[in-house]
Amino acid sequence: MDLFERARTVRLRGHHDKYLYAEEDETHVSQDRHASSPNARWVVEQVPNSPGVIRLRGRYNRYLAASNEPFLLGVTGRKVLQSLPHRLNDSSIEWLPLRDGAHPHAVRLATRYGNFLRANGGLPPWRNSVTHDVPHRHAGWILWDVEVVQALPMQVPDLPNSSHAAAVGCVVDPAPQQHYRPPSRSPSPVPTAALRPVSPRRNRPESPPSLRAQPPPPPPGYIAPPEPGLLRMESTESFSAPLHKVDGRAIHYHIGDDNGDIAEDEEGHSFTFNGTSLEELLERLQEETGLNDVIICSRSPINGKLLPLRLQLPPNNAPMHIVLVRESSKGNENQRVYVLCPLYPGLLTL
Repeated sequence: MDLFERARTVRLRGHHDKYLYAEEDETHVSQDRHASSPNARWVVEQVPNSPGVIRLRGRYNRYLAASNEPFLLGVTGRKVLQSLPHRLNDSSIEWLPLRDGAHPHAVRLATRYGNFLRANGGLPPWRNSVTHDVPHRHAGWILWDVEVVQALPMQVPDLPNSSHAAAVGCVVDPAPQQHYRPPSRSPSPVPTAALRPVSPRRNRPESPPSLRAQPPPPPPGYIAPPEPGLLRMESTESFSAPLHKVDGRAIHYHIGDDNGDIAEDEEGHSFTFNGTSLEELLERLQEETGLNDVIICSRSPINGKLLPLRLQLPPNNAPMHIVLVRESSKGNENQRVYVLCPLYPGLLTL
């Protein structure tokens, strides 16, 4: 029957809106409103060589069976139980669904002997009981609504060729499906030489260079490391030479008169000084000029006055333009003594 052909698991709801229920004692069968319970679900099994005949297997792997035991003495109804027969071809567990014309979703489950599965109602002990017989009244009690809980998967018929597939509107993939295999992880990176193909066999043309395996391109921002020989050569050369070359400082000087002034036609003198302190520069100037009582001065960029150098030389071997003034000159007596600090632009007055 078409209601059970595609059904894997079903629920059977009776005339009293209660479901066929497998009791926990694994023997009796009753009716219950608890539709979500697994005891209300039945697995449908088709009987081989018997078209339309089914078996219903409950939660405890026992089959719905129509027994010969009477439900009550003096009545026609017989018990319906959960049974586990020694062989599956037992006729007591086989049911034939019959469609009812007035109820399209309802069926009658008949036994091999012509009785029907009936959901009883009324007072106890009939209430919630299930029997099988041929009722003379309450014909609706033998109708069961089939609710499919789980359906069988669709089976696609084998298509012999593509022309038959096109006739039925199917698309056939001519290429066989290949299963994906994840690449195996190697413990160490594979060298570039290992990516080259095996040498071709005899009488077989060699693969063109464009088809050979090439190493993957480097990621963006990648900087290739230098070659070992070049790195060793650069390291040796960088540490064999001095860190910086020390050049001398150019000293340009004039000698002032008794007032500290310099004549316009007086020619200046210059030399290269390799010292680092003001005392060393003073000793070198005394050697160059032969004067022992001189003061090293420089002109102020603001007002052009001479300012004595007292602390240290300007940094970075910058050239110096200085004026030598004798200590006994009038210009030295009239001028106030200034100290020029090369590290700070300001002047300190003493």
